[in-house]
Amino acid sequence: MTNASKVDLVGVGLNATDTVIPLSHYPALGSKVEYTSQSVLAGGQVASTVVACQLWGMRTRYVGKLGDDDAAKLHHDEFDRAGVEARIITVPGAPSPQSLILVDGNGERTVLGRHDERLTLLPSELHREWIVNARALHVDGFDTDAATLAARWARDAGVPVIADLDEIYPGVEDLLENIDYLIVSRDFPCRLMSEHDLEKAVTRMHNRFHCRLTAATLGPDGVLAFDGNRLYHTPAYRVPVVDTTGAGDIFHAGFIYGLLQDWSLDRQLDFACAAAALNCMSVGARGGIQTVEAIESLVATGSRYNPQYTPSRSVKRLGEPHPVDAIR
Repeated sequence: MTNASKVDLVGVGLNATDTVIPLSHYPALGSKVEYTSQSVLAGGQVASTVVACQLWGMRTRYVGKLGDDDAAKLHHDEFDRAGVEARIITVPGAPSPQSLILVDGNGERTVLGRHDERLTLLPSELHREWIVNARALHVDGFDTDAATLAARWARDAGVPVIADLDEIYPGVEDLLENIDYLIVSRDFPCRLMSEHDLEKAVTRMHNRFHCRLTAATLGPDGVLAFDGNRLYHTPAYRVPVVDTTGAGDIFHAGFIYGLLQDWSLDRQLDFACAAAALNCMSVGARGGIQTVEAIESLVATGSRYNPQYTPSRSVKRLGEPHPVDAIR
């Protein structure tokens, strides 16, 4: 079925079944470490972002590829439970993507991933109606050719494109030329632009690819963003961290939610940081997705980390709390 109803957000990108193993400390080389529990949970960059937006009242569609195993059933069940319209291409006999995630006593995660090449999403498997019948497109660039085609379709239709990137995939520059809101991991701008200074890398990335916004998420140091005029720095919220898995995915969900509410950039970044922080208080990529009201409460009353990163030209927003918006 290629016909697609209008949605707020369509996501094209990664899903994964996460096996999360908590440890008191990260294992030393050559050591043997016992663990007492594990959790098998649905995850993946774009898939988790889409689910969060759906739970906040948005209409969403996810486009991706799975095998026909128990892991695939888990994803189908989770999309159904959340109410996400899932356009899944099934590959018989292929194992669905898997991640083994080690979480240390401070909540920091280390990810070991497995992805069968048969699950690469191909441009020929996309349908334009899936992409353009949306208010926004979100991609992670893993299946770079498919993501690039989707981004071009979206751009041509006037649909804004948001990207979550942490690796420089082959051909990624073609994708970046079709991104409006480029929000990447801390090291990505410096690696991409061959520039050791993060501020310069973020601004150069903006100028090179003509994005509306370029940004780098910085963990406990929050996020650094550039809109073409000035740098913004939003410190992260201080919460008891259980597991940082999915923090970036939920940050992107928070940013997209604010974008489609027509909030100011300051407010978008605040909301995204708060959503990500709350997600870190539970196990799994989606375990701590909270309500819009709970996120707004943290924005209004929460304390922040004193960031070690202090940009020379940033604007640190410490304004008045915002009222809770109704979901439109």
